[in-house]
Amino acid sequence: MKFFKKPKMPLYVLAAILFGLKTYIVYRFMFNIGIDNSMQELILFINPFVSAFLIFTIAVWFNKTSRQMKYIRYMALFASLIIWANLVFYRQFTDFITIPQLFMGSNMGDLGSSILTLIKPYDVLFFADVVIIWILSKKYEGTLSVQYPKSGKVGAVAFSLVLLAGNFFLAEMERPQLFTRAFDREYLVKNIGLFNYHIYDIVVHSKTESQRVFADGNEIPEIEEFIETNIDHKRSEEMSGVAEGKNVIFINAESLQHFVINNDVNGEEVTPFLNSLVEDEDTYYFENFYEQTGQGNTSDSEFLVENSLYPLSRGAVFFTHGGNEYNAFPEMIKEEGYTSSVLHANNKSFWNRDGMYDSLEIDNFYGEEAYEVSNENSIGWGLKDKPFFEQSIKYLESMEQPFYSKFITLTNHFPFEMHEEDTSIDKFDSNSNTLNNYFPAVRYMDEAIEQFFQDLKDSGLYEDSVIVIMGDHIGISANHNRAMAQYLDKEEITPYDQVQLQRVPLFVHIPGHGEGKVMDEVTGQIDLKPTMLNMLGIEEDKDIYFGNDMFSEDRKDYIALRNGDFVSEDYIKTVGVCYDRETGEPVDDIIDEETSSEQEADQQKEQVASACDSIQEKVDQELAYSDSIIYGDLFRFVDFGKDESNEHN
Repeated sequence: MKFFKKPKMPLYVLAAILFGLKTYIVYRFMFNIGIDNSMQELILFINPFVSAFLIFTIAVWFNKTSRQMKYIRYMALFASLIIWANLVFYRQFTDFITIPQLFMGSNMGDLGSSILTLIKPYDVLFFADVVIIWILSKKYEGTLSVQYPKSGKVGAVAFSLVLLAGNFFLAEMERPQLFTRAFDREYLVKNIGLFNYHIYDIVVHSKTESQRVFADGNEIPEIEEFIETNIDHKRSEEMSGVAEGKNVIFINAESLQHFVINNDVNGEEVTPFLNSLVEDEDTYYFENFYEQTGQGNTSDSEFLVENSLYPLSRGAVFFTHGGNEYNAFPEMIKEEGYTSSVLHANNKSFWNRDGMYDSLEIDNFYGEEAYEVSNENSIGWGLKDKPFFEQSIKYLESMEQPFYSKFITLTNHFPFEMHEEDTSIDKFDSNSNTLNNYFPAVRYMDEAIEQFFQDLKDSGLYEDSVIVIMGDHIGISANHNRAMAQYLDKEEITPYDQVQLQRVPLFVHIPGHGEGKVMDEVTGQIDLKPTMLNMLGIEEDKDIYFGNDMFSEDRKDYIALRNGDFVSEDYIKTVGVCYDRETGEPVDDIIDEETSSEQEADQQKEQVASACDSIQEKVDQELAYSDSIIYGDLFRFVDFGKDESNEHN
């Protein structure tokens, strides 16, 4: 204890300095927060100390010394736990925790080894300042406390609020409309700090939760007008009814990204079977198909596919609005004689599927209890993909046809654990175990899907079915960019590259069709519902949705990502920069290189900026309208012409 000499400043000030310094180190070196200029660096350095000073200054209002010391001790511990929880979450999702996610606690029991993988032994050092504060508060309780008069207490708090106001002023200068255009949580944390971000998140959550109470459906005509004006819902005549009366088998391929298709690791093809499908004359492969999920991951991809609405920017719709009224794909095809089911060997409560599937009017859910699961045939998140597909065939064979059945795979899931006997290719060699393990797990899933195709043929279901295979979301987050750059043979992963890594495979396989090809149009998960409805020959004139038939030539020329970025036929907009979609170069840089005069360059830059701003305006409005539908539960006010016997109550 002699090591801890009596400080020459009050403990609340010392605690603020120690805690602020720790927080800055986490921001700067543990969160992958991009710094573009000196102003951002200054703000990032200031805001941890501003927040810490405000938190610990409250201690001066405790007149009793013991209570003052107790407040400082426990606040240091509590605030440290908040930062640490965000850090662990960030290691997997490159994102920050939101209030809706705190209501998804029922998922935690199923995370198992995933969470343990994210906790590092050196995390114990993260609480070193808490230990110091705790010891000092005990050893020097009487001398490190302060007893200010009321004016001194008011002055201390007022000073901390002035610092906070200054922080907000600088943040607004650096990022105008920071609080009104808050799609990007990184910008909020970077500019106002993690704790102020959480306070902001609570305010936003309270505001959005009240929207349903005050909604009356008056927003619907405005939304319909926007859709009619900006989103062309013309359908492909060539593909209309091409799958009429056929079964639809949909494979939600866990964490499967486009970059592994037709690629190799250590000289071995990663996905030999899926590669063969790309060249198959019965298959349409969409090579510029983007995932558009938010924090709900797989559940968000399901929501997009079934509704052609966007997931929320905070939390998972399956949890926060599972009881809403929807006009989902399973409900619409039910009126055409289809039955629907989901097969997923996981806990039925995970992502609140058992509740949400009722709202989507899915007839049957074959969850964990429908499968024989043992230590030998499971790993990581549960039943391995090969036995999963093998055990599922009997359920497909027993279903009344035509049916719509969705399979959600498990094995290719972070942390991508594999038994040695299931590994048929070597790992990659990089500084990221996650990326290294990813390739054998993807290969295993590829083999499982190949086996499933054969099982479908053996069962007699293959010829009468359309098989859709879709990557549900990315598996390798931005935290592994250094290793990803090594694999892709790039110097670094740029913001443009990061968006391109959001491409996931989409295969539409129609046995006997004979006209398949590789499609290079920009498409996304929002487009699957209208595409599948058209293939089945089902009209959806009264529906409200934001996607397009992917086979139609008359469609909007962009797709929106959930964070407000977009991809168009010509541009990719991310981190406030417009990139040329083909070259990946910032458009302004290309113009500077290719134009001979400064005046001509300025004119072209203005034209590009106008084009990008025009798309951005549509993207922001589209996301906002979709959010309004969900937050206000607006479909309860819409008559979709449903059969009352099928209508969800």
